[in-house]
Amino acid sequence: MRAVVYSEQGSIDVLSLVEREPGVPGPGEVRVRIVRSGVNPSDWKNRAGAMGPMSFPEVVPNSDGAGYVDALGEGVDGLAVGDRVWVTIASAGRPTGTAQEYTVLPAYRVFPLADGLSFDLGTLGVPAVTAHSALTRSDGGPSRLAPGSLTGRTVLVQGGAGAVGNAAIQLAVWAGAQVVATVSSDTKAALATAAGAHHTVDRTRGDIVDPVRAFAPDGVDIVVEVAPAVNFAADLKLVKPRGTIASYSNEGGDDLGVGVTALLWANARVEWVVIPALDPAHLRAAAEDITAAATAGAFRAGEEAGLPLHHFPLDRTAEAHAAAESGTVGKILVDVSDI
Repeated sequence: MRAVVYSEQGSIDVLSLVEREPGVPGPGEVRVRIVRSGVNPSDWKNRAGAMGPMSFPEVVPNSDGAGYVDALGEGVDGLAVGDRVWVTIASAGRPTGTAQEYTVLPAYRVFPLADGLSFDLGTLGVPAVTAHSALTRSDGGPSRLAPGSLTGRTVLVQGGAGAVGNAAIQLAVWAGAQVVATVSSDTKAALATAAGAHHTVDRTRGDIVDPVRAFAPDGVDIVVEVAPAVNFAADLKLVKPRGTIASYSNEGGDDLGVGVTALLWANARVEWVVIPALDPAHLRAAAEDITAAATAGAFRAGEEAGLPLHHFPLDRTAEAHAAAESGTVGKILVDVSDI
């Protein structure tokens, strides 16, 4: 099989295409023939060394993917060879991601992909599960998403044109929430609106607090946050008492720069969302809800859904990483093998 690997961290030049034998699934593992691989920020950051040193001598990048079950290890139930599936956090704690024709991973990271759903959509695991986790951590809020589960609640999505922001908008709207999203341009406002946001605020035009308050006079119940170092002070002014700020990234820096008094008077919950740390039961619940939304047509991919897709062949995975690293708006996909 063909696989993209790197044995040292650095620029896209460390990536190379090699030939090797597919791995053999052990107990509780599944081998998947990958059709489509998805690139997330964590993938290129790990390759670049921005998230710590390498844990293995050689790594196949990319955490998300979709394809077909090719082989099953002992003790795997609920899946059969030939099933269409999507996978997520494939490379978490393992050296084998989805930028290869066959990948082996634990069965709890593999989920059915219904016949009517595209392999493109199946590459959105990390953004979708991250969004689901952020939306289900509120004090008194739902632990699962379904139509009506967020009715009466208002969600602020910081960075509404990103992959996680897009998923958060779509899932929150499907669950009945009112959604306001921040963006940085008219083009991104159009994408957030296509995803279903009821209102957008351009953060480049000044402080966001008053414009968000114009849409949500009483504040917001949930903040889905991509850049806490930049936005945390505003989040504390906007979140309702007993509301939740759920942050999943460190775009813009690591220092929150907020004193204890501001945190105290906000009387809000601050959650940190790290998908590889989810236990299998929570990951399964998120996958089931995401699949339900996708089956209902409420979770989609493509520019018409506010998430442009950019395809690269496997032998141009380095270019795919470069596109993700440069901040290309949308989801970067690698076409690994034929459907």
